[in-house]
Amino acid sequence: MSKTLDRLSLLETFVRIAERGSISSAARDLGLSQASASRHLQELERRFGLQLMRRTTHSLALTPAGQDLLHDARSLLSGWDAIREKHADADGAVRGPLKVVAPVALGQLFLADIAADFQMAHPEVSLTWDLNDQPIRFAEVGCDCWIRIGGVPDETLVVREIGRVERLVVASPGLVAGFCPVTQSSVSDLPFVALSPFEGGRISLRDAQGHDLIFEPRISVATNNIFAVHRAVLKGAGAAILPRWFVQADLDAGRLTDILPALRAAELRINAAFLPAGRQPNRLSSFLQHVTEQIALVPGIDAPKPR
Repeated sequence: MSKTLDRLSLLETFVRIAERGSISSAARDLGLSQASASRHLQELERRFGLQLMRRTTHSLALTPAGQDLLHDARSLLSGWDAIREKHADADGAVRGPLKVVAPVALGQLFLADIAADFQMAHPEVSLTWDLNDQPIRFAEVGCDCWIRIGGVPDETLVVREIGRVERLVVASPGLVAGFCPVTQSSVSDLPFVALSPFEGGRISLRDAQGHDLIFEPRISVATNNIFAVHRAVLKGAGAAILPRWFVQADLDAGRLTDILPALRAAELRINAAFLPAGRQPNRLSSFLQHVTEQIALVPGIDAPKPR
């Protein structure tokens, strides 16, 4: 093995150990013995003259130097993958590992099917599909693509908008029975279920002409989980602002109603974030194209607006 490849192998082992939090788990993933993986880590630390991980009886933790190296190692390995793909994969096939982090509800209800269709169309892709609504440390998680509703709090990443979410005010028919029809002046009398971090005690809606309605309803339930909001609204605990893609079936079945059809909450962007690179691997660029095309077919999600 050449020295260059040997260095890449050391970095690959280090990155996998950081991802898995375990030398033995990383060794299994890479087809190495635990002793070999441990030697790789020790050799990398020797070459850099730094302690990259703190070892305890039950876990590993990256040192500040290890955190810095992890980001650089991912970028280098990503660049190597792109070079190898460009020069070795002349057939243009879509292959290799692809790890995606996606929001829980959208990732479970719609994006999971979109991702599965992509993998089935490209069986040489090995897909890892993680669902997480919280901000992530991209370098630590070790993903190729992070799909997030709303802003991406990481200025080191390339961010591409892949869709826009329509949001409306919905409630159960029983809750609004005494308010028929609900008007802009009476809506503030309804209790509301708030989904943080998108809504709080101050609700802002806008009509087609750009006029704003701002009011401060009584918050009956506040939660950071969209499924909990949905259950509370179905039970009549309050009205809520929810994305159309999440409630379209309830609207069609009459379980929920769009109580202010002339007003909408601000659209939310669906973003895909990834590491900057001179050339994206085929598997990532193909996945981004596929998910952008397919997500626009979901009710309540519009294609990105032209730049």
